[in-house]
Amino acid sequence: MFDHVKFGVSDYAASKAFFLKALEPLGVAVASEGPPTYGVELIAPTSKASLCLCQTEEKPARLHLAFTAENRQQVEAFYRAALEAGGKDNGAPGLRPHYHANYYAAFVIGPDGHNIEVVCHESKT
Repeated sequence: MFDHVKFGVSDYAASKAFFLKALEPLGVAVASEGPPTYGVELIAPTSKASLCLCQTEEKPARLHLAFTAENRQQVEAFYRAALEAGGKDNGAPGLRPHYHANYYAAFVIGPDGHNIEVVCHESKT
């Protein structure tokens, strides 16, 4: 649906490290990087869309970012990696049937208070 999403962060190094570790289970890696005020572009191997972070002095508004997982194991791996990277629990891996029967997701709060989600829409195999 989108080409890229770019948002400012208060601590570029901490946010870059957090997103790289938390999203590593999804295969996300650095696609390009400039100075902190320009930022870093992160992308998954099979994706055409990217996430971009840059240093800003402005107080960024809180975001809810949801990333797609191919399976439930990636959701669980994201959750563990995100907590190890310093994220705060905002919803352990599990089904969210109020969204739909196969909505399996986990939520963490990142360094700037953003709600980061990874979701799998596939039934358990």
